[in-house]
Amino acid sequence: KPQTKRSSDSYQLHSPQSTLGFLALTPVIPPCAFEGKTSFGMSVFNLGNAIMGSGILGLAYAMANTGIVLFLILLTVVACLSAYSIHLLLKSSGIVGIRAYEQLGYRAFGTPGKMAAGIAITLQNIGAMSSYLYIVKYEFPLVIQAFLRVDTPSGEWYLDGNYLVMIVSVCIILPLALMKQLGYLGYTSGFSLSCMVFFLISVCPTYTPISSESHTAYTIPILAFAFVCHPEVLPIYTELRNPTKKKMQHVSNISIAVMYVMYFLAALFGYLTFYDNVEAELLHTYSKVDRYDTLILCVRVAVLTAVTLTVPIVLFPVRRAIQQLFFPNKTFWWPRHIAIAIILLTTINMLVIFAPNILGIFGVIGATSAPCLIFIFPAVFYIRIIPKEEEPMRSAPKILAACFAGLGVLFMIMSLSFIIIDWTSGSSNASSGH
Repeated sequence: KPQTKRSSDSYQLHSPQSTLGFLALTPVIPPCAFEGKTSFGMSVFNLGNAIMGSGILGLAYAMANTGIVLFLILLTVVACLSAYSIHLLLKSSGIVGIRAYEQLGYRAFGTPGKMAAGIAITLQNIGAMSSYLYIVKYEFPLVIQAFLRVDTPSGEWYLDGNYLVMIVSVCIILPLALMKQLGYLGYTSGFSLSCMVFFLISVCPTYTPISSESHTAYTIPILAFAFVCHPEVLPIYTELRNPTKKKMQHVSNISIAVMYVMYFLAALFGYLTFYDNVEAELLHTYSKVDRYDTLILCVRVAVLTAVTLTVPIVLFPVRRAIQQLFFPNKTFWWPRHIAIAIILLTTINMLVIFAPNILGIFGVIGATSAPCLIFIFPAVFYIRIIPKEEEPMRSAPKILAACFAGLGVLFMIMSLSFIIIDWTSGSSNASSGH
């Protein structure tokens, strides 16, 4: 029987033969070792915060390229697919008693599965954190300029986005990222969601736009990126008080439903305000109306706060993935915990300084890592992990899971093809900054 060992964030199974005899190898976990302390509400806040991020700022742009009806259809489909994908993850997790995405990959395909899951999570979440800090880099100096009524900066350090993003990373993000448990961030997640609610109720039609060029290639990747929360699902499940699959599915469904409503309303209000003239980052569009408007300034501060507080939530799964890949048999150790967070934040700050634009981040990351984490991995892990005695290969659930994986591959090819075509056609939006 494989041995269970407490790692920094989760339990692991150390057995190269663990892809066989699934039910017989389900670990016996001591009751005290797996005890979660995070309430249902805090778990909803954390998962909702992980879903939301900065994706909400790109949805009005997506609606401008698809129209309201098609956007609503696509948003509904992606939300339902995300909920189904979480169902596959939770069922696979329940069968083998593993609450780590990378270890599900190991149980299904051995070391290659573990590596693939770890790399996808790392790429996806580094892309997400880069997009959040890119907003800080670009928006924070403009907000300070507006508050100080400075029209033309003359090189002041406090108006330099590169300095500001590093200060925010060190003073706000790093202390939160050093928390030992993800559940401790429930309060900051609740505050972050409140900031986005303020953003939502503040955007209303006030401006008559002019038309501009549309770029449909980014629409589906932006939508997919907006609902990626899968790396955070199992860590949140681990820390949930009295965890059950049904309870965690309720957490996921509520979080997705709330974000679905917020996404649609934010996109609708942004689109009805600017129509085809909406930019890839909605706040840039609003700031062109009146950069000194008090409400717009407050909204920008709220969004800056929200995306800043989301970074630690997204950093946790990356640190877990790194620990699973490079230190799989090690117990929790503070110096390693701190060092990984510092190295990650330093790397992401360097990426942000040289990133092209937020649309490129949304599009490329959404077209590669997101299909793996939402569609392909949960489906193939499910097919491999669920015993044939319980569900034969030709059973409806496994056929549906196989189709789900195929949809993910199709989605990845289609999205990457559109983006490559967009780039090769000389699209200014694909390569220029805002």
